[in-house]
Amino acid sequence: MGGERKQIDGFGVGIMILLCAVWGLHQVAIKVAAPDIAPIMQIALRSGISAVLVAIVIRSGWGNFILRDGTFRPGIIVGILFAAEFLCIAEGLRFTSASHMAVFLYTAPVFTALGLHCFLPAEKLRPQQWLGIAIAFAGIATAFTGGSQYAGFSSRMLWGDFLGVLAGAGWGATTVIIRCTALSEAPPTKTLLYQLVAAFILLLLYAVCSGQAGNISMTRIAWASLLFQGVVITFASYLAWFWLLRRYLASRLAVFSFMSPLFGVSFGVILLHDSVDAYFAIGAVMVLAGITIVSRPNLFRLSTNGIT
Repeated sequence: MGGERKQIDGFGVGIMILLCAVWGLHQVAIKVAAPDIAPIMQIALRSGISAVLVAIVIRSGWGNFILRDGTFRPGIIVGILFAAEFLCIAEGLRFTSASHMAVFLYTAPVFTALGLHCFLPAEKLRPQQWLGIAIAFAGIATAFTGGSQYAGFSSRMLWGDFLGVLAGAGWGATTVIIRCTALSEAPPTKTLLYQLVAAFILLLLYAVCSGQAGNISMTRIAWASLLFQGVVITFASYLAWFWLLRRYLASRLAVFSFMSPLFGVSFGVILLHDSVDAYFAIGAVMVLAGITIVSRPNLFRLSTNGIT
């Protein structure tokens, strides 16, 4: 569906590096403010803030929100998936560290590649990419099962890690639906508004029903976290991501997303003093290696001019 996407160029690389640095701070920002406001409430409220900003942008003439263009049904679906993804992130951060969540969330490119392989002929997986998928999932298994051998392991952390993988699958499914439906050609503002409104409504309802809507203390840290998430991450960075998806091959963009968990783990260790055990470190390296191979199948193949 839609027009031709091109290989990523220098401009796209620069934007992706900046986005990865911002996304790497995401889980850290949620975790830092968690004592003052529950993660699920942070995500619900920041989605509301971002939805208002996106609506203002649309109202100002940057995009449109016409429902009779074939985007309504896929828009509802990606909205629900978006809410489910962040429900998994919010609940997962109650049990695991920001560093663990950063790695498992960014298994999304693997799920994206699998989905695009099934639905888009232009993005069929090559043998090297299947190898990358096997390595990535072996890394997940190493981080899961190997972690049970060290003293800091708990079933709570395992559950949080599993929710991180589910969030990655949700993100991957969202990307596939955007790429394979009328949303592929819709303005980024419209796609994002579908997601933000759904996340605000569904996650706020979940927070109320689960008893996590109370005990909010709007400290400086809470305000800073909400504004950073609502303005920088969910508004500006997501609009940039959707803009990139309309211009470049999704599987080629994904090669750079491996930097996000690297930033995330680094920020988690530096700012939150997260501990990283040997099993998790080995598993994380395998996951990132697999993601790189999946997203860049020609990485190890020399071209005629000697450049990989």
